[in-house]
Amino acid sequence: MLSGVVKRIVVLGAGTGGTLAANRLRRALPAEQVEVVVLDKDDRHVYQPGLLFVPFGRARPSSLVRSRSAQFAAGIEFRRTEVEQVDVARNTVVLADGSTLDFDVLVVASGAVLRPEETEGLPAALTTGGVHSFYDLLGAARLAGALAGFDGGRLAINVVDMPIKCPVAPVEFAFLADWFFTERGLRHKVDIIFVTPLDGVFTKEVCNRELSGLLDSRGIEVVSEFNTGEVDGNARRLVSFDGRTVDFDLSVVVPLHGGAGFVERSSGLGSELDFVPVDPQTLQAKVAPNVFVIGDAADSAVSKAGSVAHFQGPILEHNITRYLAGDPLDGAFDGHTNCFIESGFGKALLIDYNTGTEPVPGRYPAVLGLPLLRESRLNHLGKLAFRYFYWHVLLAGHEIPGIRSTMPTAGKRLDARRAG
Repeated sequence: MLSGVVKRIVVLGAGTGGTLAANRLRRALPAEQVEVVVLDKDDRHVYQPGLLFVPFGRARPSSLVRSRSAQFAAGIEFRRTEVEQVDVARNTVVLADGSTLDFDVLVVASGAVLRPEETEGLPAALTTGGVHSFYDLLGAARLAGALAGFDGGRLAINVVDMPIKCPVAPVEFAFLADWFFTERGLRHKVDIIFVTPLDGVFTKEVCNRELSGLLDSRGIEVVSEFNTGEVDGNARRLVSFDGRTVDFDLSVVVPLHGGAGFVERSSGLGSELDFVPVDPQTLQAKVAPNVFVIGDAADSAVSKAGSVAHFQGPILEHNITRYLAGDPLDGAFDGHTNCFIESGFGKALLIDYNTGTEPVPGRYPAVLGLPLLRESRLNHLGKLAFRYFYWHVLLAGHEIPGIRSTMPTAGKRLDARRAG
């Protein structure tokens, strides 16, 4: 049982993870005993999965933005303010105006931010017109204009380094570009090159094999183990640390990602890239027992995908409830992740996996589910329909029938992991 003193949970970030975490905690804990306060610098919640479609004219930027405050349940206090730093030792958040906010429990849900300044030449190149990024709203809108005016040449899609938000999005961009230029009758004039620091298209073997085959069938070249050290916008070329180069006429670059700026300014809170070290199973931060992390802000091997935050939600709620009650944590997250992968021409794949299990064929959910690791029209429609679930179910922290935090094995062909 909680004590008679009102406890305060402070959530840093009103994105996917912070919003669903706050909503779940508000429902789970009595309002007369626990207050929930969420902090973010603005009131613009962007539906990030939709950014992929903006460059190809398949989504309007304005349709992807809603009010952050409108996504919270009654009884949650939302404050529009920037965080300067966290004083973990004093259980205090220092705000940009110098004021402070005490907490009993802190939830870091500040996500991942783009850091183009970490790559030589990239900030300047993003202003020249030949280099773009679709990982933010303004960049995606600008790229739409660039693609509309591109009538031939070398299109290089470059992932600078990992980890990044939604690791499959750059691959999806390559497939959608193939579709886009095919529909315009220009595909034979456009060379599409996918440039990655990985040794393959994806980190999991079975999925990498499937995606590599699809890219090859579409005539999309893959340049692997390319660690970008410089983006030369004037010469229109990517330069790796080992001296290799990839020339381009138009490049779509996914910059290095890092944690929020306040993490760097908070002693002991973050890692080298300013993500927060965390127990990947309990979601408890390593810096202090009353600090928890959800979603992209965590420094862990789990994919930085929106589905991860959704699956972490019940674990976070359970363990914070137990912490406040003085009980040991016992919830365990298994790294469950799933992603739709747009493959163009009105089709998509779906993958579902966790830390110890590869994406494999089958169906998800098992009964009347969507096909796994296989192109289908149904998966494409599922990705489009996900927008409704995102705004009305996922952010609200509601359970989705047949979808659990723990990765299911029913309906999957686990023997495919050993297939050649």
